[in-house]
Amino acid sequence: MVLEWFFLASGVANVSPLFALLTLVLVLAVLVSLVLVKFKQSLLVGYLLSGVMIGNFGLLWFTGLDKGNPVITNFAEIGVILLMFTLGIEFSLSEFKHLWRTALIGGGLQVGITAGIVGILATALGFPMADSIVLGVAVALSSTAVSMMSFQDMGQQNNPGARASLGIALFQDVMVIVFFLVMPALYGKGEGAVAGQIGAALLKGGLFLAGAWLLGRYGLTPLLHAVARTRSRELFTLTVIGLCAGVAFAGGALDLSLALGAFAAGLVVSESIYSHRILSDILPFKDLFLAIFFISVGLLIDLSAIAADWAHVLLGSAIILILKSGILFGVLKWIKLPSRAALLAAGSLASTGEFSLVLIGKAGGYRPFDASVEQMLLVCTAVTMAVVPSLMRGAGPLGKWLEKKGVFKVRKIVPEAMTAIKAVKDISDHAIICGYGPVGRSLNEALKRCGVSTLVMELNSDTVRMLKSEGQPVLFADSTHPEALDLAGIKRARLVAFTFPSVRMTSIAVPLVRERNNGIFIFARAKFAAEVRILRELGVQVIHDERESAVAMVRAAISSYERADIDPEEVVGDTMEEA
Repeated sequence: MVLEWFFLASGVANVSPLFALLTLVLVLAVLVSLVLVKFKQSLLVGYLLSGVMIGNFGLLWFTGLDKGNPVITNFAEIGVILLMFTLGIEFSLSEFKHLWRTALIGGGLQVGITAGIVGILATALGFPMADSIVLGVAVALSSTAVSMMSFQDMGQQNNPGARASLGIALFQDVMVIVFFLVMPALYGKGEGAVAGQIGAALLKGGLFLAGAWLLGRYGLTPLLHAVARTRSRELFTLTVIGLCAGVAFAGGALDLSLALGAFAAGLVVSESIYSHRILSDILPFKDLFLAIFFISVGLLIDLSAIAADWAHVLLGSAIILILKSGILFGVLKWIKLPSRAALLAAGSLASTGEFSLVLIGKAGGYRPFDASVEQMLLVCTAVTMAVVPSLMRGAGPLGKWLEKKGVFKVRKIVPEAMTAIKAVKDISDHAIICGYGPVGRSLNEALKRCGVSTLVMELNSDTVRMLKSEGQPVLFADSTHPEALDLAGIKRARLVAFTFPSVRMTSIAVPLVRERNNGIFIFARAKFAAEVRILRELGVQVIHDERESAVAMVRAAISSYERADIDPEEVVGDTMEEA
């Protein structure tokens, strides 16, 4: 046994610590997450648990690294940057206008009340004013990732509660950006009065965001147009990552923060026709580094310290869940949201979240918190995030029971106005048309005349801009990308039509479609008989271009000789069978 360990150690010594860490992180994250998925828990909780196991069970020894190694910290920082970049892309000004009441009033009240109560409590417990404010804001923030993923898993993304949660989450996201700006002044790291420092920081950040927007409008958007016209997937992805890194670096160089720079980079393209394509390209990278971020957070959790103070951990987690859900429910009822929807939204945002951890980490750079306080917040975040999916699943039955008892009043929901962005997110029982050439255009028009909702996926940027200006739901996206299919709502669609003649592309996309919606109708084109057989083996209803052309040609030819006794379909069928 000792000999085996010796050889294993010798092998590890010859492996790069970076590669060893990646291997350990990915393998363990997959194994732990598979177990949690069976219990319908968030994958983010699985990542945290993976970090806890690596840090507390001696597994980090195999990598040759320790908890404080900068390699781990750097990976976590990349995860935060990509998280902020995708946040910027998903932050739509049109969406914000549509949800302004929920975001500004609901989000403002929720964050203000929660941060105020926690801040006062922290001050009473002896924390300095700056630390009390940071703790208050950190507890007020929720996990947008866990709540939105849970809504999708439950098929409730169009529920009014989901819309309310999104509005409040948008406000919280903006709060994080603002707080990053004022934090140096809050800890007295600048010169002059605190109020003046905060004003200067906000002005500097505002000017940076405005400059990034102007750069995007008059510089980067034409660049993306040029790259899109090359039809090169690799070049487009490289441009996107370069954009994210470049603007994030500019934010850091101006002494703002890499996170603010990454958010600005995402904001630049959030209203462009390329936002969905960029999301589908960047999501796999973000998911990987976000997993590493949560695992790096898990590495900081000390199980021995938690075991000695488990009662306080459970009490703290319970206080966070009860306090936040109670405040959220009260605020949402005050802004006239139906009771059951308010209950669902309150459960979805009851936890602390990923930005709570980021905020505490940033504050630690100015004045580190006591180790026991950091441990408490880390573990409470993990516990409350793990509870959120269960709270959301229980909100529906609890709401029905309270309605039967007369505690909740049954209220009909007035349909909301449909914006262009909301149309893409909310569309269901629709037809997805991949490609907008003559065939796709004709199919789209026919379906619309039948009253069928359609969504177009197209890679010609000029066509996408035209369709967007006409109000047609459209994605600048590749139908062979699983993330793009998810963005198109493939799980909710009735049919998908591949109107381009590329059988290779269709063959790649069809298994991805079936994986997400096994009962969907799939139509596709093929030029040759061999291609028809390939697609039919995949369960696709095929339109054979050569056959249809032959039938049309035979019909036209025999009509000139006035031979009504000849059936073009029969002739073409016999001929092609012989071939």
